[in-house]
Amino acid sequence: MDFVSVETIDNGVILKDVRNFNVKHVFECGQAFRWHVEPNGNYICVAFGRVIELEERDEDIIIYNTNKEDFENIWLEYFDLNRDYGEIKCELSKDPILKESVEFGYGIRILKQDPFEMLISFIISANNRIPMIKRAIWNISNKWGKELTYKDKKYYTFPTVEDLKNVTLEELEKCGTGFRAKYIANTVERLANNEEDLQVIKELSADECHKALQRFSGVGPKVADCIMLFSMEKYSAFPVDVWVKRAMQFFYLAPDVSLPKIRVFAREKFGDLSGFAQQYLFYNARENNINIDGE
Repeated sequence: MDFVSVETIDNGVILKDVRNFNVKHVFECGQAFRWHVEPNGNYICVAFGRVIELEERDEDIIIYNTNKEDFENIWLEYFDLNRDYGEIKCELSKDPILKESVEFGYGIRILKQDPFEMLISFIISANNRIPMIKRAIWNISNKWGKELTYKDKKYYTFPTVEDLKNVTLEELEKCGTGFRAKYIANTVERLANNEEDLQVIKELSADECHKALQRFSGVGPKVADCIMLFSMEKYSAFPVDVWVKRAMQFFYLAPDVSLPKIRVFAREKFGDLSGFAQQYLFYNARENNINIDGE
């Protein structure tokens, strides 16, 4: 485990002497959209029907609005706290090029999120900007999710397939999903009619999982890799977006290399740790605005 102990406090728990966990790195490395940063630097997150607040204090992390039972049943897995990220970083840092990105994003952890939420969220993410993605997801949750209250503010759970199965295309479009509304509607319909089963897909091998996810409208190779990595524990996945493309071109490959070739190269190079490598590269490239001209 990457923490020494967990202690109960009023309205929360404290993880003592935490290693390899930086809250900003975790929530801002491109894997999640249901977080809000507060003026004091804390992060409020909605996941698995709960709203929690995270604060870093010296070597400890405090999770507010929870209890020890929920920590053990939900957040321990959600934050992947049973995994030793020190070992992962040590292995990836054998590559002197990747070592810089690992050191920069030292506190990244890959969240274990809900597959349906990730499927819809990353359909929305295609050719979209993060503020617009977050707004569309907020609108969908606000309209069809369940209301939660924390510190006198309202938050909303992400709706289920059942919650969305009778939603119209027009209603989805009004949430700011744009051309993606038809993909969402089709995806919900197929799941509601049991034409597809995300749990079955999750249990497939990585390559078969990648193919199966692309049966959903609006899911291409990159979106499928994101869903696999962030909700299906397929850590050989290597999503290639604009930032990862720039990083791979800048550090490893020629400027004109294709996206499929980048994905194949990365999976051969990093193997079962490809997803972790991707997160370190993405965060470093975006935060430092890396591009192929080196400016």
